[in-house]
Amino acid sequence: MQRWIHADRSQISLSTFSPDYARRILLISLISVGMGFTVLFPVLAPLGREIGLSEVQITFIIGASAMLVFLASPIWGRVSDRWGRKRVLLCGLFGFAAGTVLFNSVLYAGMTGVLTGTVLFVTLVVARMLHAAVMAASMPAASAYMADITTPENRTRGMGAAGAANNLGAILGPAIAGLAVISLLAPLWVMAVVALLNGLFVWRFLPEPPKAEQSEPAEHSASGKPPRLRYTDRRILPFVVVGVVMFSGMALVQQTMGFRFQDVLELNAADTAKAVGFAMMGSAVFSLLAQGFVVQRLTLPPFTLLKLSMPLLILAFTLMALVESQLWLTVAMMIQGFGMGLAGPGFMAGASLAVSPQEQGAVAGVAGSCGPLGFAIGPLVGGALYQFGPTWPYAVAAGMYVLLFASMFWIGRRITVHREPGAQA
Repeated sequence: MQRWIHADRSQISLSTFSPDYARRILLISLISVGMGFTVLFPVLAPLGREIGLSEVQITFIIGASAMLVFLASPIWGRVSDRWGRKRVLLCGLFGFAAGTVLFNSVLYAGMTGVLTGTVLFVTLVVARMLHAAVMAASMPAASAYMADITTPENRTRGMGAAGAANNLGAILGPAIAGLAVISLLAPLWVMAVVALLNGLFVWRFLPEPPKAEQSEPAEHSASGKPPRLRYTDRRILPFVVVGVVMFSGMALVQQTMGFRFQDVLELNAADTAKAVGFAMMGSAVFSLLAQGFVVQRLTLPPFTLLKLSMPLLILAFTLMALVESQLWLTVAMMIQGFGMGLAGPGFMAGASLAVSPQEQGAVAGVAGSCGPLGFAIGPLVGGALYQFGPTWPYAVAAGMYVLLFASMFWIGRRITVHREPGAQA
């Protein structure tokens, strides 16, 4: 056990910091975060059609909110270096609860006919963007927290554990989406309560992690502010390229699967949410298996995990384009889940290891924003492609991953690992 002196009055101990205890509390919290991020996906596509929105409008809502997360994540990451990880994480959790209530209220207004047409669409976009701007604080703060309490040697396992907790939540989120058989909005109201309880849990039990003891870089000392990382920083640029392309392809698929299930299987809105929710649960289970067993038990370098994931994802998207049964569409989602279970920890750990301890908040924000940027690009492209042809989103996603996999050797040569002064090469 490491001992640290800190001044967080909300903690039960003022002189002892236990990384193992903090890790457990953080992972429990991330289960709820994973639930929040996935409960909407099975519901929004059929719900959007119920209130008269087109496929492009539905995917635009997700894309616009993801763009806000992309813009806000690096800012929240740097803010966590100044305010502390816990405080920023709480902003994200309580903001998620409040934003969910706002977004649900607008959806209810659409279902009851109080808002319709363009007014409803614009109000939904604004509500979701406000929601996204605040909930964006959660993942950069959580990722930086995990980096703070792990050593470089176990960083990949730490990120894998965080991803596994998130994916356990991703299993429970679609399960909650099954409440759509009662009301399409029921899963979202339940999630608002869960998010509020999660915020209270973190406020009460999660300690603020100790700050890095290493000497601060010159730019940090001179300004009094944490260093700001650019997306083009040569240390993290390979991971930025991989992350944006990887998440764009994933989002392109994920945001159209509700339409695919409903149209191919000829389901109503409630049954679509149930079928897609079950498939997403399967995807999350296999992602959890990848992160809980492969990542935790095999000491593979982060970029190796990325390279192993690419063929699996290509296979998954190819199946999605070719098959038209619920069984095989679900199998394709499971394969995708396993592939992303390998890719996620590799991506986050690789970016974290490329920079210094003082830059963990900044790199968590930059790396954490690659997913939202992908989810801003992917849904917009996916919605347009789906209207052009229902198999096009998956064929295009498979092609994107083929090109990414072909470029892995070139990208891999540009990977760097940060070493402290005096560390052995």
